[in-house]
Amino acid sequence: MDGASKKITAKMEISPQVFADIQKKIKNISNFKEKIEEFLTKSVSEFLEVILAGGIILEASDIHIEPEENQAKIRVRIDGLLQDVIVFDLKTFQTLLSRIKLLSEIKLNITDKPQDGRFSVLMSQPAEAIEIRASTLPAEYGESIVLRILNPKSLIEIEELGIRKDLLEIFKREIKRPNGMIIVTGPTGSGKTTTLYAFLKRIQKPEIKIITIEDPIEYHLKEISQSQVDPQKGYDFASGLKSIMRQDPDVVLVGEIRDLETAKISLQAALTGHLVLTTLHTNDAAGTLVRLEALGEKPVNIAPAINMAVAQRLVRKVCQKCAKIEKISSPDFEKIKKALKNVPKKIINLSETLKVKEDKSSFLPFTAARVVKDLAALKIPQAKGCKDCNFTGFKGRIGIFEAFLVDNEMEKFILTSPSISALREKAIKKGMLTMRQDGIIKVLEGITTIGEVERVAGENT
Repeated sequence: MDGASKKITAKMEISPQVFADIQKKIKNISNFKEKIEEFLTKSVSEFLEVILAGGIILEASDIHIEPEENQAKIRVRIDGLLQDVIVFDLKTFQTLLSRIKLLSEIKLNITDKPQDGRFSVLMSQPAEAIEIRASTLPAEYGESIVLRILNPKSLIEIEELGIRKDLLEIFKREIKRPNGMIIVTGPTGSGKTTTLYAFLKRIQKPEIKIITIEDPIEYHLKEISQSQVDPQKGYDFASGLKSIMRQDPDVVLVGEIRDLETAKISLQAALTGHLVLTTLHTNDAAGTLVRLEALGEKPVNIAPAINMAVAQRLVRKVCQKCAKIEKISSPDFEKIKKALKNVPKKIINLSETLKVKEDKSSFLPFTAARVVKDLAALKIPQAKGCKDCNFTGFKGRIGIFEAFLVDNEMEKFILTSPSISALREKAIKKGMLTMRQDGIIKVLEGITTIGEVERVAGENT
């Protein structure tokens, strides 16, 4: 493979003609593999172009390029799961690694330490720039590369997140409050950033000042001040927040609360006239407050500052081209019956008429009143697989959520330092649906499968 002939910068251009040609030919993983094979003998710039263009076209979140003992492998993460694309020779891998390092402004001579960088892929107009976050990691047979694709298309409206109707109304109301904290929790890759950015898009207007502090800045939002932490220069979340408070913001987004100092400043901001949006790594909504206590904060400071705690996961949606609607099995019937047993009727009623797709042209409606009684008559979606969904049976993802508000009663309860299980039980008594219950409702709506909900949210309510 030839070396790069173009000037190396932090920007990479793919002409509209080239992208359109690649787009015509790549419809699934098999097409992607064929296209990569075609470009193996071309220049490294063209080779990288087709890898990135293919990843963008297939809506992959990450591209993994990994060296092995005698070969290298490319895998892509689509809808949260990795899929193999192709294996190729190590000589080509080394050339590709150097090109990505140069493009990402990563040092070529350092191979024994992890490094991070980023570059932009430009297609026709700057407005269509897609950010690529590059990460290298020393592994057994060389440096492994992961390219995170930060596509602006991922910035969606709050209505597109998959939030249940009754919960959506609560979210819309809470993000308009002038002060307090909204915490979104979940593991890496659960869609927390997408949710927070959807909140920002909804409340953004000229009359309010919004400042974010992130690690790193994933998406660029117009008319919002975004700041990126730089620990090597002593600019972390805590010090950044102190500076942000002197900028007179109305709304502050804190990428993640990782330590006690950041927690203290964030909670204080929420108590002094600012709306604070942030994330934590916990398993569920109830774990949010206990996690803040574990960092060293006191319940007396936590309880009055928190407006709402949210937990979320992403489930894959069944492919609309190949999914089959089949009669529910006895085990699945029992699972759904158990999951819906304690769901308040008013919440189910607010989710409108549940519709299960019978075939491509008609729908079989089940009103909320009949759902629990007539489960045996239900037909629910089953994933099959076709070329359009890369034979996975799924295409696209949607959120499942659980959330509770901190009202006066909940605030008093938090002051007693309850355990996660006690807080969870209290929230459920006050009407919170668990993520699994939210997922089951999406099964009844024909969006996903019971197996997918259990994979993401577990088998127990």
